[in-house]
Amino acid sequence: MIKNYKSYGFTFGLCLDMASSSSLLSEEQFLCSICLDVFTEPVSIGHNFCKACISGYWDTSDLCQCPMCKETFYRRPELRINTFISEMAAQFRKSVQVKATSSPEQCPAQPLDIPCDFCTGMKLKALKSCLVCLTSYGETHLEPHQRVAALKRRRHNPVENLEDRRCKKHERLLELFCRTDQTCLCVLCLKTDHMTHDTVPLEEEYGERKAKLGKTEAEVQQMIKERLKKVQEIKHSVDLSKREAEREISDSVQVFTDLVRSIERSQAELIEVIEEKQKATETQAEGIIKELEQEITELQRRSTELEQLSHTEDHLHLLQSCPSLCTPLHTKDWSEISVHSDLCVGTVRRAVSQVEETILSEVKKLCDAELKRIQQYDVDVTLDPDTAHPKLIMSEDGKQVRHGNTKQHLPDKPVRFSTCPCILGKEGFSSGRFYYKVMVKGKTDWALGVARDSITRKGDIKLNPTNGYWTVWLRNGEQYTALSSPTVPLSLREKPQKVGVFVDYEEGQVSFYDVEARSHIYSFTGCTFTEKLYPYFSPNVNDGGENSAPLIISPVNHKE
Repeated sequence: MIKNYKSYGFTFGLCLDMASSSSLLSEEQFLCSICLDVFTEPVSIGHNFCKACISGYWDTSDLCQCPMCKETFYRRPELRINTFISEMAAQFRKSVQVKATSSPEQCPAQPLDIPCDFCTGMKLKALKSCLVCLTSYGETHLEPHQRVAALKRRRHNPVENLEDRRCKKHERLLELFCRTDQTCLCVLCLKTDHMTHDTVPLEEEYGERKAKLGKTEAEVQQMIKERLKKVQEIKHSVDLSKREAEREISDSVQVFTDLVRSIERSQAELIEVIEEKQKATETQAEGIIKELEQEITELQRRSTELEQLSHTEDHLHLLQSCPSLCTPLHTKDWSEISVHSDLCVGTVRRAVSQVEETILSEVKKLCDAELKRIQQYDVDVTLDPDTAHPKLIMSEDGKQVRHGNTKQHLPDKPVRFSTCPCILGKEGFSSGRFYYKVMVKGKTDWALGVARDSITRKGDIKLNPTNGYWTVWLRNGEQYTALSSPTVPLSLREKPQKVGVFVDYEEGQVSFYDVEARSHIYSFTGCTFTEKLYPYFSPNVNDGGENSAPLIISPVNHKE
């Protein structure tokens, strides 16, 4: 191989000179068809490959064949490095590196570069694009556009997809923009189809669009800034919520731990009482049994003596012994004596009642803490006269309402209730939380809660969530009811004098509280709100003066 190499020194030198010129030999002639890179340790099996590439190819194949022509070898050929091709590949690689170092503009085009359209083989990086020729040129092929004055004006920084800049119909450069049809045109398009349209040069439309883009970009940046701020607000809210949840968990664990301990303590005390009573019962029973056993022994002795006497043949002995043996023994009357087994009557009930009192006490503490947190959402509610039933009488400040016996002459507005004696608050709420309080002292009938904006206000009204009402009412001075579907009778320990109504819009919750007793009345949960909610009030009918007291909206007091 070496001898052949030396014998063709002239040819090899010539080939090296050829390899040094990319115009004569292209990179493809020095590329391995497997790795697509310049040969490293080239070998020949008819076609040329890197030694490692063809060896690896054969290692992963059942057949030993050429990847190019598919010639099959029945024995795996012994691979020897082709020194001639190896030297040429090395020289070619070196010449390319020298060119890249000496002339950055002639570097091979990288994946993100625009290549020269005229280069064959290895594509060089394009320096300019001609928008008339619709061609991109590298340094070598750009020469006419640098030399000829008319062509100089047509040079442009490298542009991708030059074919998209040519009119598909007329094969002319797209130079105009039709604002009527919002499309790019060539000169012939203008003459044929767009003569009456609003057309401008591309540069003019470009300037206006760019200015608009700048404005839009500024708006987008502002929107991004606002959303980033909102993200921070939400993250802050999540942090607050997390801390609140941790606090709630800690408090609930403490409450339930105390309740469990209280129940366990009550259970232990109950067991101790039962066991003591059982022990006393057993002691009593043992004493009775002992006494009974003594009498049984005495009776058994008398029975034996009587039996023996009954079998005697001695007349004198029987007559002498009979009087003493027939005399009744001094025994107790046991018919009224018993041991009671109902030792625990009332004991368990009293223990459970004590636990109930403890739980109610804890619930009251929790409710008190809950009301203190809710108080921060207290809002100033004013009655809306436009919604009031004609027989309702409002105070001038819009904070009180009662039922009168006389129907007032009021305009029949669409928002006014025509049959039911009720009224809404002026303020509507479509998000967040709100809380208001109403004095109901002295009334025998009333209804309170919230109603959605689209409720029916004419004719008879059925108060329930399906119809857009979340309310609680009092009837006949003692019947409290949550008007859900179905209704829920409420058993209240005390008669509320002031009722608080709390709404969490996003959570879908409407809760009612006895403000003065600091206790929970009822909650609607799992609700879905999609409209504005308005406070709802019904003082109900006067009832001959029995229910003449007004409903009074309490002023806002965040320190209450």
